[in-house]
Amino acid sequence: MTKRLLILGLASMLLACSAARIGYNNGETVSYWWLNSYVDFESEQKPWVKQHIDELFAWHRKTQLREYVQLVSRIQHRDLSTVTKADLLGDYDDGRTRLTRITERAAPDLADLALSLTPAQIANIDEKFTKNNDKFRKEYLKGGTAERQEFRYKKMMKQAEYWFGNFSREQETRLRALSDARPLNNELMLAERMQRQKELIAMLRKIHAEKPSRDATATMIRKYVADTINHFGNKQQQAFADATTEANAALVAEMMRMATPEQKRHFINTLQDWVSDFNRLSAKASS
Repeated sequence: MTKRLLILGLASMLLACSAARIGYNNGETVSYWWLNSYVDFESEQKPWVKQHIDELFAWHRKTQLREYVQLVSRIQHRDLSTVTKADLLGDYDDGRTRLTRITERAAPDLADLALSLTPAQIANIDEKFTKNNDKFRKEYLKGGTAERQEFRYKKMMKQAEYWFGNFSREQETRLRALSDARPLNNELMLAERMQRQKELIAMLRKIHAEKPSRDATATMIRKYVADTINHFGNKQQQAFADATTEANAALVAEMMRMATPEQKRHFINTLQDWVSDFNRLSAKASS
């Protein structure tokens, strides 16, 4: 859930798309479905899990969305011709701060969930991770460097077209060069992904065996999230992540600066759709 919500704070980095917006509009249902696909909830768990999800989204819409409107409006009124990488990195840091708020709010509820999991459900999560990793290998580890860069470029352009509309051939050539200049190490991405999963499964098994208090469990979850953000102290993964963030910011800044008047209008109108959604959901939550 926190990952899905963080997406909403990173619009300027083009890490979101129409699917994310639709997902948040139906966040309670999507989040329950997503969690259940990993856990396979038992009948007695379903009511209170749904209630916790409902309460988290109600809190987020009531207390956080107004700030999101301010963030998106700030981006909406920027002069795209002068946007810098530093501007976008600032937005990225803003998004991470918002993620911290959400994880802090969600930690007690996630502790309830962790304490309720059976060994079979933990095994379900582990099995789901294995299936996801197999899919990752098929998509990201096939072919050589050129094929992987092409795959990454096409995914990036799909997101870019959501925000800006169509690009000219000259623009695409420039964006392809910037895309290919980004760090590429899919094996390292998989290794970090698997480490996160391994640490999570180990934590869940420890919670099941030791049955700590709710507060102690919430503290364990907060530490896990912090360790994940800090790449578990792995300097190679941290360096790769930092370099990737810098390169993504440089790419998006150039995309904004090269935007035509028509593309800028498309961008502003798309952001306005987000603002309208945020205002509607916030007003509904406050009524």
